[in-house]
Amino acid sequence: MPKINAATVADHRAQQHDALLGAARSLLLDGGYAALTFPALAERTGLARTTIYTYFATKDDIAIALCELELPLVAAEITKAVQQANSPRDKLAAFIRAQLRAAQQRRNRIAHTLANAPLSDQARRRIIELHHVMPSAAPLLSQLGHRHPALAATLLQGLINTAVTAMDAGESPRRIIQATVAAALDGFGHPSDEPGPPD
Repeated sequence: MPKINAATVADHRAQQHDALLGAARSLLLDGGYAALTFPALAERTGLARTTIYTYFATKDDIAIALCELELPLVAAEITKAVQQANSPRDKLAAFIRAQLRAAQQRRNRIAHTLANAPLSDQARRRIIELHHVMPSAAPLLSQLGHRHPALAATLLQGLINTAVTAMDAGESPRRIIQATVAAALDGFGHPSDEPGPPD
């Protein structure tokens, strides 16, 4: 086990916990959920597997801990970007750009990486609950006069998630961000005076 300089036992345990989460993040982002194993964590940190089990009983526990750490940070970045914008339209654009910029940052890819992981139902429910800290676009869409802001926010999130997938496939992030913002604000075609279909 590596020697960790800490003033107290509690500090020592906190440092070990942080070291484990740092190693888990790297393993997950480098190799996906399959690469996140207790032997790999032991090798990365120098901690005995028996020590690791005193912090995390299962891989799902590690996944949840990573989301508990990362999602509030991403939420804070998005909230800050929105608050710095002026009009509702600018705020919605800032909301989209902030999410896509966060997706470009390696440390913010935990939840995306776990999307298709074979997590237990309980772990997946907990991670879904943690996503509730993420700001919603519904209030911004309401300010823009959308008749169904909650539904529109759900559809917008789907658009953003698809944009992330496109960036992962090699599309230019700059082009993706521009196209996503344009689609959200103005639709995919040219503005038209023709009435839409009835509800």
